[in-house]
Amino acid sequence: MSRIAFVNGRYVPHGSAAVHVEDRGYQFADGVYEVCEVRAGRMIDERRHMQRLVRSLDELRIRLPMPLSALGVVLRETIRRNRVTDGIVYLQVTRGVARRDHVFPAPSTPPSVVVTARTGDRAKGDRQAEEGVAVITLPDNRWERVDIKTVGLLPNVLAKETARAAGAREAWFVDADGYVTEGGSTNAWIVTAEGVIRTRPAAFGILRGITRTVVLEVAAELGFRVEESAFTVDEALAAQEAFITAASTIVMPVVRIDGLPIGLGCPGPVARALRARFHHHAEVAE
Repeated sequence: MSRIAFVNGRYVPHGSAAVHVEDRGYQFADGVYEVCEVRAGRMIDERRHMQRLVRSLDELRIRLPMPLSALGVVLRETIRRNRVTDGIVYLQVTRGVARRDHVFPAPSTPPSVVVTARTGDRAKGDRQAEEGVAVITLPDNRWERVDIKTVGLLPNVLAKETARAAGAREAWFVDADGYVTEGGSTNAWIVTAEGVIRTRPAAFGILRGITRTVVLEVAAELGFRVEESAFTVDEALAAQEAFITAASTIVMPVVRIDGLPIGLGCPGPVARALRARFHHHAEVAE
């Protein structure tokens, strides 16, 4: 079956879907995006993702292209047309099409909207979680407003490719003071030797991950101690566990950092418990 994309009001074959050459997302990375997990044909945490979308748009002064209720219909229809049972749905909104100029176009310029959906391999993700993944560390060279989920991801792309070349799943960015910020497409966590779950506060230094938010709720339910405080690479290496979170990975144990084993070098009980309980707390769209 050929895939289908939604582009500016039309459902079109994925292979021929296109945006204008002067779309500001293409020329300036002047846009934002969201990725929702699809599980059993339903979106996970749609409400939270839409709240973050609105915040990102507000921060960039891009208007919402349609009411959230209508956008929800488009997301569901794109999932349905692509027959996605387990996978992801991707939404991108840019400032629209206008003559190339750094300043904003006329306020009447309609935003551009693209939605795609694709099937994922849930069993493969579960197998990876059983084995754990490796990460590497790199200097954080991104702009300061990484709390906005923009499509300007070139540093992330380069970091992820560096990780892949090193045989790792993810790259953790490290700030000038030696503290881990987040991964190229994930939030970063450790479990200290004392059993405390730590992750960097979601201020302007990281993206407030939706999965991160749910994991904090799961950790509270399970009675784990949690500290939202930055940690260094050395503290991560001394931890008994580490893991990453994102809509596409849920809770994924990290067993090696820069080639060195974490804890016993295998997924630990905290990450396993958080992953097992995640979908009991996540919101499932109707």
